[in-house]
Amino acid sequence: MFGEYAYPVSFPASLLFFTLITWYLGLARLPVLLAVIPFAALFLYFAYRGRYTLEAFCGQKKWAAVFFLFFFAMLAVRFVNPSISYAEKFMDHAFMASIMRQPVVPPLDPWFLGGTQNVYYYLGYWTFGTFALVSEVPSTIAFNLALPTVLGMSAVLLFALGRLLTERFAWLALATLLLVNPSFVWQVIQGKAIGSVLWDSTRTIHNTINEYPLFSFLWGDVHPHVIGIFNQVFLLFLLVYTWKRWRGAGMPERWILIGLSSLSLGSMPLINTWDVLVYAPVTLFFGLIVWYESGIPTPTPGAGNPAIVRNSLNRISAGVKGFLTDAERRSGFFALFHPKRFPRLGFAYLVLVPLLAVAVYLPFYMQMETQGIQGVGIVHTPTSPAEFLLVHGFFLALIILYLAGDIRARPWLLLGPVPIALAGYPAAAIASIPLVYLLARRSRSAADVLAILGLLILILCEFFYLKDYMGETYFRMNTLFKFYIAAWLILGISSSVMLASVLARYIRPGVIPARVSQAVLVTAAATLILLPLVVPLDSPYRDATLDGLAYLRTAHPGDSEAVAFLRGLPGNPGLVEAEGGDYTYYSRVSSFTGIPAVIGMPFHEFMWRGEAGGWYGQRLSDVRAIYEQPEQTADLMRRYNATLLYVGDPERQKYTIRVEEAGLPILYDRGGVRIYTLPE
Repeated sequence: MFGEYAYPVSFPASLLFFTLITWYLGLARLPVLLAVIPFAALFLYFAYRGRYTLEAFCGQKKWAAVFFLFFFAMLAVRFVNPSISYAEKFMDHAFMASIMRQPVVPPLDPWFLGGTQNVYYYLGYWTFGTFALVSEVPSTIAFNLALPTVLGMSAVLLFALGRLLTERFAWLALATLLLVNPSFVWQVIQGKAIGSVLWDSTRTIHNTINEYPLFSFLWGDVHPHVIGIFNQVFLLFLLVYTWKRWRGAGMPERWILIGLSSLSLGSMPLINTWDVLVYAPVTLFFGLIVWYESGIPTPTPGAGNPAIVRNSLNRISAGVKGFLTDAERRSGFFALFHPKRFPRLGFAYLVLVPLLAVAVYLPFYMQMETQGIQGVGIVHTPTSPAEFLLVHGFFLALIILYLAGDIRARPWLLLGPVPIALAGYPAAAIASIPLVYLLARRSRSAADVLAILGLLILILCEFFYLKDYMGETYFRMNTLFKFYIAAWLILGISSSVMLASVLARYIRPGVIPARVSQAVLVTAAATLILLPLVVPLDSPYRDATLDGLAYLRTAHPGDSEAVAFLRGLPGNPGLVEAEGGDYTYYSRVSSFTGIPAVIGMPFHEFMWRGEAGGWYGQRLSDVRAIYEQPEQTADLMRRYNATLLYVGDPERQKYTIRVEEAGLPILYDRGGVRIYTLPE
């Protein structure tokens, strides 16, 4: 159906369908391996039909080349920086390992024994955890294969979007994943080390996080905001493709567009809920465009706004009636929704996509118990112009370059953002300059529309923020962190297409010799794959493996052997280990094994669960009592259904250990680690 774009679309569509099937299998407590059956059946069917030919595969080589180039480039990064040892990596692997150990819905929370992951958006972990299960890949290796997969799919989709939006220089869209922000350049000029340059460039706006895709992938957290990048680009592709092709599409094609868009949008709240806050309105906006353009011809030049509105209503009304027979019109409103008729109507996409997006994972919403967002606040300390430009300056410069002719023709429009600046929001005023000119254009391309949406995200973030548990100092941190990723992707795509149109004016086809183009391509590909192997990223443990726990053998040999033992332990045990705050080596056993602990990384759990029931102080004090008060050890372990008690170096540093007085049987005793078990 998608023509030349069928191959790139198949990457994310297959992964999302696999996720959907395995999730419902987990909900029904059925083996997730059953999800392979429909894919195997499709493979056999198309193989029987002779669809898998060498000629067919050779025709897709450009897509395969882009995917594998970015996949292996990211694989090289993980190969030399594989350790699950810092930042959010403990959390990311903990969730994935828990899902792989017991793939049920909702998955067990590895840091809150007796609780589940229904307090967080966990679908990205579910995707790669179940994918690793059916592939029989250990979680410690799957962890380092996840980001290469996400990056490869994102690159293919960006290249497809570039080809959809521009006839030449479509590869520029790939720069969205490779570009650094201006702050990175500024850090380099100051002479900082590469590790400091990367980190400081994402902390440019005071007390916030301003990550960009290249940093996120290099940093290596398999976190929801990174996993969700491929799905963001997928939905953007579907929205633009629908806008361009809806009117010429047949019934089956329209149903497929509706289905894939619903699946992509419906997966967003479960992968990274922040994404859907951006893309739900964006989807509705594109749905309105599709509805409008499916019923309205291009407005007559010179027609005023009232005429356009009047003609729009008349054409939509005529369009609705034109698809119905006399009997259907007499049968009333519900005839519009007949499955053979409704997709022909322009508003089918607008109506069905949001409804199906909610329906596709409806049980998730019924299970969800997170604290969520506490409301919307007004920003009282807006971003300074310098910080704003150090984050978004490259994209703004490209859009201004694209609009240079418009600015020369109507310079007085530069006065439009002045009131915003005078109101005390200079960064919003800067973003409003290109926005005003884009809105003032008589006609707008898809790239223009995307740029408008990206700029609106930046402007709204200057006025509003979503309240969470980050406190007064970091009140905007999550808002900018999560929304800026979406803005980067949207502005990156639109500005790259704008740059392509500018270059097309000055570089005629064939001016650059084919040999030069090929040499540049080979050099760029070699650089992408080889550079990570020689440039240190200040990782705590640099290695040459894809096993994220290989570093334990030298850094923590006792834990290494004990974790290997526990990973092979059958059943569904519960664990007691030391609690030592967040972002430390504590909570490592539950993270490395997926076995739920009484409490791990307590501030994370506090953000997800709140403090209802007084669990926060209770669990921390109970864990201490288990180690220090042997008369309470067994009873407290039974209270939480914990069957294993782990004693290693962190536990000895944190507590005055008296567990041996509790009389518990010893299950494991080697390398300075002792694991006790609670009898039936």
